Amino acid sequence: MRRFFLNRIVDSSGVSGTGPVAEGICFSNGKCVLCWRTDTTSIGIYDDVERLMKVHGHGGDTELVWIDAYMEAQI
Repeated sequence: MRRFFLNRIVDSSGVSGTGPVAEGICFSNGKCVLCWRTDTTSIGIYDDVERLMKVHGHGGDTELVWIDAYMEAQI
């Protein structure tokens, strides 16, 4: 598992604000879970990081910042 957060540089929608707006985890199979830190919090599940960023990246207005280094699963 690998943790990350979404850092919103520009809030084009006026909903989430800027800075670290969501926290997430990416599992060894590529699936990701994202939890919003906003007042209207929600959780989403995505097939992979690319699809998550296609929805929430807002054309470069949001960056994904990895907290943990990549490691092969030792299961």
